[in-house]
Amino acid sequence: MKNVKEITITIDGESWQKALDKAFKKKNKEVTIDGFRKGAAPKDIYVKNFGLESLFMDAVDFVMDEAYSKALEDAKVVPVIEPKLDITEIDENKVTFKFTITSKPEVTLGEYKKLGLKKEKAKVSKEEIDAEVKRIRDQFAEIAPKEDGAVEVGDTAVIDFEGFVDGKTLDGGKGENYPLEIGSHTFIPGFEEGLVGMKMGETKELKLKFPDDYVADLKGKEVTFNVTVREIKQRIIPELNEDFYQDLGYDNIKTEEEFLSEVEKVLLDRKNAEIEDEFVEKCLEKASSNMKVEINPEIIDDEVHRMIHQFEEQLKMQGIKLEDYMAITGITHDKLHEQMEPEATKRVKYRYLLEAIAEAEKIDFTEDEVKARAKEMADNYGISEDELLNAYGSLEVVKYDMKMHKAIEILKENN
Repeated sequence: MKNVKEITITIDGESWQKALDKAFKKKNKEVTIDGFRKGAAPKDIYVKNFGLESLFMDAVDFVMDEAYSKALEDAKVVPVIEPKLDITEIDENKVTFKFTITSKPEVTLGEYKKLGLKKEKAKVSKEEIDAEVKRIRDQFAEIAPKEDGAVEVGDTAVIDFEGFVDGKTLDGGKGENYPLEIGSHTFIPGFEEGLVGMKMGETKELKLKFPDDYVADLKGKEVTFNVTVREIKQRIIPELNEDFYQDLGYDNIKTEEEFLSEVEKVLLDRKNAEIEDEFVEKCLEKASSNMKVEINPEIIDDEVHRMIHQFEEQLKMQGIKLEDYMAITGITHDKLHEQMEPEATKRVKYRYLLEAIAEAEKIDFTEDEVKARAKEMADNYGISEDELLNAYGSLEVVKYDMKMHKAIEILKENN
């Protein structure tokens, strides 16, 4: 491919001899030679015992930076992924490296304006408002003991239970003071329904059957549960009143009408954000399909590795190791890599598209603008500017992000 260059660099003469000497001093401290304390054996004695080739790989480490700098200078390109390295020749006089350097592929922008895409208009129905109000009220419902009455759907019954199959106690089928929300479908069909109407202190025998899709040794089998209701707890749904609105943080809302209006606004904002994200995705997808770019498989692989690392960090935040996750899910590293390839390919294409738009539109920002943006971001995150730059790497990365966001704005505004 045009964006791949192979550069051969030879390090010889004084540079290589100095590297071999450094390697000898390092190795000499690690080995034991009869008649000499560690690090004191002359070089010829060391070579006689271990061979000059034992110094080669350490010597390579000492000249690697020099070789890489020369390779980049010769290639006159900026690599977009870690260069591939091969040692093609190595002896007492020299070492020859072959660097395979992959730079950014050539991008030819297609049409990215007037793509004929339309953004939906957000609408919220009465049913959606009612559903959201119900969700909010359910979320803030209080659980209180139900002193009188029977178990109803929506109540939580605190029960003792024991199951029997073929006249024997069901393994794992026993519990005491177990809180079961009626209607949650936590237990097998018929169990929760059988508790409806029971009163506190009442005991009942439930004759049920395991579903046909249950575990192999129990599916389709008859089971008997002895159940005693120890306590009944009911959900008390809050009334729509001024006290409830204040609990939600709406100090200025006094009436139900005002509350419903606020709920509608929140839903509209949420829908508008979703529509905006979907529209941007459509613009990126359409514009990237119009551009021409041949992306090296190695670039996609590099993006996949970055995504896997991000995924690993997310798991760590949940206290899970990647190896444990893979063991639990049964997924292999190769399969994980394969699953992430389509998303990685899309990310790379979108990145090259936005970079090309930024270049075509001559998007740029002054140092003062970038610093102002960095300060704004730091304030939003509640951290110092130094902390932000440590996280980002440099002001250049902040500037790059600004360019990408501006390119997206141009893409949106012209479609």
